[in-house]
Amino acid sequence: MEKVYIAGVGQTPVRENWEKSLKELAGDAALMAIEDAELGYPEGIFIGNMMSGTANKQLQLGALIADWIGAHHKESLSIEAACGSGAAAFRAGLMAVGSGELSSALIIGVEKMTDSPINEITASLVTASDAELEGDFGVSFVALNALLMRRYMYEYGWEARDFSGFSINAHANAVHNPNARFHNKISTADFERAGMVCDPINLLDASPVCDGAAAIFITNSRPNGKHRSVSVAASAAATDTISIQHRANPMQLFAARESARKAYAQAGISPKDIGVFEYHDAFSIMAALALESCGFCEPGQGPRMALEEKIKIDGEIPVATMGGLKARGHPVGATGIYQLVEVTLQLRGEAGATQVQRNRYGMAQNIGGSGSNIFTHILRQE
Repeated sequence: MEKVYIAGVGQTPVRENWEKSLKELAGDAALMAIEDAELGYPEGIFIGNMMSGTANKQLQLGALIADWIGAHHKESLSIEAACGSGAAAFRAGLMAVGSGELSSALIIGVEKMTDSPINEITASLVTASDAELEGDFGVSFVALNALLMRRYMYEYGWEARDFSGFSINAHANAVHNPNARFHNKISTADFERAGMVCDPINLLDASPVCDGAAAIFITNSRPNGKHRSVSVAASAAATDTISIQHRANPMQLFAARESARKAYAQAGISPKDIGVFEYHDAFSIMAALALESCGFCEPGQGPRMALEEKIKIDGEIPVATMGGLKARGHPVGATGIYQLVEVTLQLRGEAGATQVQRNRYGMAQNIGGSGSNIFTHILRQE
């Protein structure tokens, strides 16, 4: 596969975007990335989205968004992999450019959630689970994660308040990100008095419903532009059983472990070489499991990493450096692209107040479902 470079990035603020439609959000991010790349229109467009058909009553996003941004007659398609749709679209675009079939591609992640009633969004999110074994019995997505968290607490002896470090870190970093949903720091006391969503998950354990779009322009030619050059060092994907009950060990994210293992091998590095990790902290339990599955700590020690502040900007493995899903927000189909945009900014040295010091390699991991479809990418500063 040819080397692929990130030439341009763009992102919209994550919030309740009442004034913009889905195609307008996607178009804003796309045009920002095109302008940043300074290479004109790409040869192909790949769009990550989960629920436009249910939440927005709109499919055919490939043609819709290509038309909206004026990229007429370009190859353009939409890809769905639940909350991992953004990274799935990135991997598809990467394979097209890396193979030489295309010389450039624009990958857009977009989700417009707040226009729909919350019960409809809840119903849409649970389609990422096994309908026959989970969704049809009324189990919501947050409930599935609550079951995982309860079992994790039982297995390893943690209490719910011990997960506070993940959210405290995310909110502290989001204060410096103008595109983040929340700009307020939180304390341990705030976490402990937060309202319960689905025991043991409280409001500060969970990422918010929101709108947003992010985009990345990739090319097989090294850009001669205004930024430090960043390339894609690895791209890997793996799946697990879609239902939690069928997993050999639900306390391990096998697809996270396997995709990370393959990515490390492709890049020729190990976890200790990663200077920034944008993990998929849709819920605190996923943050803990991701750290463990990707080799940053032993099983059962994820919460300790947060409590001992090893995940801070100046810690062993900085995570959620611009707020993560928890505080930047989680517009599901766009999340994987936001993560990659943020890692790119870190490797360019353009992350502002939350700039990490070790920025040769950065990793982003996007999770679809409750761990059933996971994509891991490693970027490298050239």
